[in-house]
Amino acid sequence: MVEVSRKDIWIARLPGIGFALAIATVATIIGKAIPVIGAPVICIVIGVAIAAIRKPGKKFQPGIATSSKLILQISVVVLGSQLSLKEIVKVGLSSFPVMVGTLAVCLGGAYWVGKWLGIVGDLRTLIGVGTSICGASAIAAVTPIIGAASVDVAYAISTIFLFNMTAVLTFPLLGHLLGLSQHSFGLFAGTAINDMSSVVAASTTYGSVAANYAIVVKLTRTMFIIPISLGLAMLERRKLHSRESRTNVHIARLVPWYLIGFLLVASANSLGLIPHAIHHQLVQISIFLIAIALAAIGLSTDIAGLRRTGPRPLLLGGILWALVSVTSLSLQYLSHTL
Repeated sequence: MVEVSRKDIWIARLPGIGFALAIATVATIIGKAIPVIGAPVICIVIGVAIAAIRKPGKKFQPGIATSSKLILQISVVVLGSQLSLKEIVKVGLSSFPVMVGTLAVCLGGAYWVGKWLGIVGDLRTLIGVGTSICGASAIAAVTPIIGAASVDVAYAISTIFLFNMTAVLTFPLLGHLLGLSQHSFGLFAGTAINDMSSVVAASTTYGSVAANYAIVVKLTRTMFIIPISLGLAMLERRKLHSRESRTNVHIARLVPWYLIGFLLVASANSLGLIPHAIHHQLVQISIFLIAIALAAIGLSTDIAGLRRTGPRPLLLGGILWALVSVTSLSLQYLSHTL
């Protein structure tokens, strides 16, 4: 058996990373000319368009996968340099009622609307958890707990992805139309968009303050995957009448490493270890990393998978997306934060 070195692994990733980097560079140039749209949205559009015409070949796949996940996570960690722990706690506490409200409405909607549409239990659960918490990450976390079939996972991720892209393209325009402040839009994006990449794309387009706020809200919201996963595990154990089942949950594995990294960098900033003079450069680096990641996400779009999903899961995803969006704005209005 031939052992593959780390160097060889990274060399294999270079074509895909280079492809995403090229798209990000072009999108950044266009984004400067059309700042109301911004490079992140342009990256998504270019990537999806290329994938629709001709999906990148196998030699690009390792680098595209690395760009869409690892580079995005690194960009979130770098954004921690713009915040202090005091700000993170303040944002988390102030956004908590909206987060809990949107979570409750989405999970309740997934159960009742999914049942009305005749969507089976596992697929209904996956779409509900993915929409209410953190997209594909939440789906990946609960899949082994409920023992979901791979076809249900594919359908759920395709459905979630479609409405993520829709949110990236429409939410900034909606925010400007409603006259939302940077903080209001950050809370809106952080609670109404489920996947981190899409939250980052939409909020970065709206403004740096909105992006910082939205990311903190999103990271706080991501932590809800822990109680949700534990709750689902208890339900599965009850069904199987066994404690030695497939539903054992390791809490540490549910906490994403980039959340810890984000908090460590924010801690360093709180202690004055990150010079204020380089804050602007760090923001620009983070935005460019985000652009690379979103270009890769666009390139990895499974157009055929979206077609195979069928109308009912898409309808459920659309209804839940609308419910969460309206709930987020309504709760902000009722709490006088809008």
